[in-house]
This record gives sequence, C-alpha cells and structure tokens, in this order.
Amino acid sequence: MEELPWQRPSLCGDGNNCPEVAIADDAVYLRSSLQPSAIARLTLSEWRDLLSGVRNGEFDV
Repeated sequence: MEELPWQRPSLCGDGNNCPEVAIADDAVYLRSSLQPSAIARLTLSEWRDLLSGVRNGEFDV
C-alpha cells in the first residue's frame, strides 16, 4: 500500500489514543493510533454516510 497522508484531530495533540484518517482519490482510510496496522477502508459514499450518522447522533449512547 502506498504511503497515506494520515491526519488526526488537533484535540489529540501528542496523545496515543486517537483516530486517524487518510483521504485518497478513491477511498477513505481509518485507523487508531493504538493499532496503526489495523486499517479500515471506506468508499467515499460510506464515508459520507458515516459522517452523516455521527452528525445526526445515530451512534450516541
């Protein structure tokens, strides 16, 4: 796999328990800084659906 431009939320600072996202032309990749080798690949449509669900509180407990 090519080197991806991983980004993490600015609120994480130098923390080691943060979500990381890399956006490529055809997909969005997600991982945890605790397990950087465990990478999830989402299509752009799946990424939009995930963000919409988060914004709408679908994952709130």
